[in-house]
Amino acid sequence: MLAVKRIFKYLSGTINLGLWFPKFTSFDMLNYSDADFAGGKDDRKSTSGTCHFLGHSLVSWFSKKQTSVALSTTEAGYIAVGSCCAQVLYMKQQLEDYGLHFDHIPIKCDNTSAINLTKNPTQHSKTKHIEIRHHFIRDHVQRSDVEIDFIGTDHQLADIFT
Repeated sequence: MLAVKRIFKYLSGTINLGLWFPKFTSFDMLNYSDADFAGGKDDRKSTSGTCHFLGHSLVSWFSKKQTSVALSTTEAGYIAVGSCCAQVLYMKQQLEDYGLHFDHIPIKCDNTSAINLTKNPTQHSKTKHIEIRHHFIRDHVQRSDVEIDFIGTDHQLADIFT
C-alpha cells in the first residue's frame, strides 16, 4: 500500500510532463546504438547503450554491461547493435497493434566493422569468436526489418549511455 501511495504522489506531481507528438510532424522510428570496448575497470566487459526515438521524442533507452568479454571493438559494437535490434523489433510489434507499420527501420552505429558484419554473412573466419546468438541481426537486415547505417562518433546520441 505504501508503494501505491508513493506512485500516486509521483503521478500527481508530474501531471504536466509527458511525451509530445505534434500532429503534423513525422512519426518515424530512429535508433542509435553504441558500445565502449572493455570499459569495465574490474572485469573489462564492454557497455552497450541504445536510444530509440519516435519522431522527435525519446521513448526508450538503455545502458547495460555486456554479459561476456568482447575480444574486439567489432564484437562489442555488434553485440550492442543486436541488443538495439531486439528492442526495435519489440517496439515494432507493439506499434503494429496500433496500426502503425514500419519497414527498413534505421539503426545508427559508429562502428563500420560491425555494420559490415550485418551485411556480409561470408566473413566466417573473422567472426568465429562471436557467439551464434548475436548473429540474429543478420537475418533481420536481410529481411529488411532494420537497416544499419553509419553515423559519425561526434553525432552518435547513444554515446552518452556508454
